[in-house]
Amino acid sequence: MMSFILQITNTVASAVADTAAAVQPAVTGIQTAPELPPNEISLFSMVAKGGVIMIPLAILLLMSIYVMVERLLTISKASKKNATLLASVKEMINNGNLANARSLCKSVNTPEAIMLEQGISRIGQSMQEIREAMDKAGSSELSRLEKNMSILNITGRIAPMFGFIGTIIGVIKIFYDISVAKTVEIEVISSGLYQKMITSGGGLVVGVIAFIGYHFLNTRIDKLAHRMEETQIAFLDILNEPSK
Repeated sequence: MMSFILQITNTVASAVADTAAAVQPAVTGIQTAPELPPNEISLFSMVAKGGVIMIPLAILLLMSIYVMVERLLTISKASKKNATLLASVKEMINNGNLANARSLCKSVNTPEAIMLEQGISRIGQSMQEIREAMDKAGSSELSRLEKNMSILNITGRIAPMFGFIGTIIGVIKIFYDISVAKTVEIEVISSGLYQKMITSGGGLVVGVIAFIGYHFLNTRIDKLAHRMEETQIAFLDILNEPSK
């Protein structure tokens, strides 16, 4: 009886060993299989998958960047403060050198200086007329600084709409591809999904850039306008000093 049990045990052990030997190469093969390199896609290729709707979005983006850079340089130049301008104008006015005061303002050629030049040219008239002339000059200079700012405002509003149009086109493409292929496999709908998501994201990105640029530049202009108001008040106080 014992010999029979030992024989069965040896048989089972031999079978297990043979099975392990057969499985080992397969396991080894799985472990040593080379890893597939991850798929990579360039930014240009990804944007190209958005379709033709990306063309107007690209145009809007380039226009926005151009306007932002050009306006930023112009506003930065106009915002340079001449700390001695008002003191020099005051000294010249008190000495009766109105022509020199006007020439100084023209040479500085900033919105503040142009506004002061208009005020100096009205000396001898009523304070109301001087104030109105300065207000008109200041408004004209601020309007010049706001030139083309409407492009940023419009771009910030319509760029997301272009993205939404691209989303609708992508959805239409998905359903068309499904109807042709008679299946909803990912390979069939991936093209439409790419177009849908990329155009939506592109529209939002362009809109956000234009929106930030518009409000940033407006903030700079508002600060300059506030400074011009302070300069106008100080100038009018100078004119009122002799009458005290």
